[in-house]
Amino acid sequence: MSSPLVETTGIEIIAESERTARPRDLFWPWFAANVSVFGMSYGSWVLGFGISFGQAVVVSVIGIVVSFALCGLIAIAGKRGSAPTMILSRAAFGVHGQKVPGIVSWLTSIGWETMLAISAVLATATVLQALGLASGTFVLVLATLVIAAIIVTASVLGYHTIMRIQSVLTWATGAMTILFMLLTIPHIEWAAAAAVPAGTPQQMIGALVMVMTGFGLGWINIAADWSRYQKRTASDASIIAWNTIGGSAAPVVLVIFGLLLAGSDPDVLARIGDDPVGTLVTLLPIWALIPFWIVAVLTLVSGAVNGIYSSGLTLLSLGIRIPRPAAAFLDGAILTIGTIWVVFFAGSFVGPFQSFLITLGVPIASWAGILIADVVSRRRDYDEQALFDASGRYGAVDWASLLTLVLTSVIGWGLVVNQYAEDAPWNNWQGYLLEPLGLGTFVDDPAGSYWDGPWAYANVGVLFALAASFLVTLVARRGRIRRQEQGG
Repeated sequence: MSSPLVETTGIEIIAESERTARPRDLFWPWFAANVSVFGMSYGSWVLGFGISFGQAVVVSVIGIVVSFALCGLIAIAGKRGSAPTMILSRAAFGVHGQKVPGIVSWLTSIGWETMLAISAVLATATVLQALGLASGTFVLVLATLVIAAIIVTASVLGYHTIMRIQSVLTWATGAMTILFMLLTIPHIEWAAAAAVPAGTPQQMIGALVMVMTGFGLGWINIAADWSRYQKRTASDASIIAWNTIGGSAAPVVLVIFGLLLAGSDPDVLARIGDDPVGTLVTLLPIWALIPFWIVAVLTLVSGAVNGIYSSGLTLLSLGIRIPRPAAAFLDGAILTIGTIWVVFFAGSFVGPFQSFLITLGVPIASWAGILIADVVSRRRDYDEQALFDASGRYGAVDWASLLTLVLTSVIGWGLVVNQYAEDAPWNNWQGYLLEPLGLGTFVDDPAGSYWDGPWAYANVGVLFALAASFLVTLVARRGRIRRQEQGG
């Protein structure tokens, strides 16, 4: 049971009396977490694949909308099972087998929330320095502690508080983001953006994968956490629709706007990827810096709150026996340490983060394919008690699902490459199937090693893991699912 202020409910089943949410309520957490000005930096990253403005718009819209629609499919499980995503995933992997993708999910959430906190800290330092108010180590330390405290406090308070906060932030940050866009329209050169040369289909696929992993697939492992309070009578189609609308509405606009800014100015294109906030600050008049700082920090913090809340639930699903608020606090401590390390000791965080995103994106995509196939194959709600009983109908370990996850991930990793070899050399082990399959050639150049070939940077391993795991599960586990639903 949860108090009005602090949600004490952890991974246990939500009581029927507390399941009062409606599908349209899902709009608030998804929109507030994705209306970040950071989304504009994706304009630079997408164009960085060597594609035109028109191709980039197509890729961005498809990647954003489709990836959040996949989140909507996962969210159906929350309504059917009244439990967090990683508990519901036990129906597909087994009560103990779920710990394997659970660890990957936890790492993904920790990575995302830390990245958002880092961006908020750097945004604060950049704006205060631009205003001439303060700079240096003291500002960074203070910003880190304050932002981490806000994120952790909201996450500890839990679902009901977060939903109220997000409904307010949605209007406030949405309005200020529109103000920022109006002020920077004069910097857009339509002719320059339209003149960016077109790229190949393979380059478009690479950009598509990056957009999908950066948006919907980056949130998909927590999608059901926000739908477990939905009424059982809620429409599946409505849940999918509100997840998709809430998640994709802001990013579609922001990324296209970012494409226009980056395509209009080579300097913005070169700088925004490494320093999104610092670059955007240079486009604004001095009087607008404080509103911009407010919206930048609030939107980044909003996304981090969602991440910490869910990573705490994932930690509990792994068997850590502590109260939910304590799990959120523990993850918040890890976030704070990670933020301090990157802000003070790491040279760059964008490169390592993107590299990390693609690497964990492969097994997350595989897990998503398996769980989506499980969701669409089921005709009945989950046996909620069996989700916590290794001797129940879902069993201890579903070897078919685990084997599918491992095999598709191993193949997937062989079909993606580390695009940030200098910033993240620890990730240079990927892409081992490209040369054997004739899809790319590794060039060991003294000036800087790189991959050559039209498919080298398409990163099709993510799409392969998603599609292959879905199809295999749809066929291989159909009989198993039918037996589960009959009680065996």
